Amino acid sequence: MKNNVILAIEAHGLVKTFGHNRAVDGVCLSIPTGSICGVLGPNGAGKTTTINMLATLSKPDAGSVKIFGYDVLRETQIVRQLIGLTGQFASIDEDLTALENLMIFGRLYGYSRKDSRRRANELLEEFGLSDVAKRALSKFSGGMRRRLDLAVSLISQPPLIFLDEPTTGLDPRTRTQMWQTIRNLVKGGSTVLLTTQYLDEADQLADNIVVIDRGRVVASDTPDGLKCSAGSNSLHLTVKDADKAVNAVQVIERILGAKVRLAEVSELIAPMDNADKLIDVLTALRDAGIALSEVNILQPTLDEVFFALTGGSSKNKRELKVKKEENKND
Repeated sequence: MKNNVILAIEAHGLVKTFGHNRAVDGVCLSIPTGSICGVLGPNGAGKTTTINMLATLSKPDAGSVKIFGYDVLRETQIVRQLIGLTGQFASIDEDLTALENLMIFGRLYGYSRKDSRRRANELLEEFGLSDVAKRALSKFSGGMRRRLDLAVSLISQPPLIFLDEPTTGLDPRTRTQMWQTIRNLVKGGSTVLLTTQYLDEADQLADNIVVIDRGRVVASDTPDGLKCSAGSNSLHLTVKDADKAVNAVQVIERILGAKVRLAEVSELIAPMDNADKLIDVLTALRDAGIALSEVNILQPTLDEVFFALTGGSSKNKRELKVKKEENKND
């Protein structure tokens, strides 16, 4: 604990190796209670391996972890009573209905049959699944299965919840519903550690973001803090007449003393360290007879932060582009 803040997760120097591969290499985490921590990183960065160690599913080769002050290795059973986990793959039984799945997990957690049914019905209502409680899971959509899987992890009402890419493959509406569910969990007193490859998801939900690359934490800050670390704001202009774009570039470079790039035929982007110069730019463009259809000053995006911190490899960019296209097409 630091400065009297109760930590839901306190990890120091976590290491996990598989053969010659050091999947996790000295990860440290400090996550206060009642918050959402987003963990970002490219595929194979060590996110899931880290969660498995935090959630008692895998023993670290080195390092230590405490969950609400309890040692994960020495007090495993206590820790398991304090956590819920939704992995990348559903834990539900395909041969059972939603109600039956939840009731079985309730019984496994020690609830009586009556209390298991009561808790199951509460969760079905909360996740909008009451109408399909007795429907075979083979007829569930991907979003319905994901919501049921999250409901299963909440049977025991754990104060700490691990969500490993919980919205992968969901359509935009279901993703938004899941986001609201996650926010409600925190309002109810839970702490959430969320891994995701959707950068907008981390931006929307997380109080703090940890970026992991090649098994190491390469950054940890608030979403706004990470964006600020990526550099200055940028000026985005769209000229009405594309034929005047080159002339506009010359005018803006003269005023700002910085390189301007053409993102599209008529869209210009320039670094904007001093927002006070915006009026000078707009005045100079007007005097040059260059009309604009749009003007924005934008903060660096999490996309730019992600690329900068993880090396900006073409592989990472392709992965992110695929994720964005999935969101557009859903």
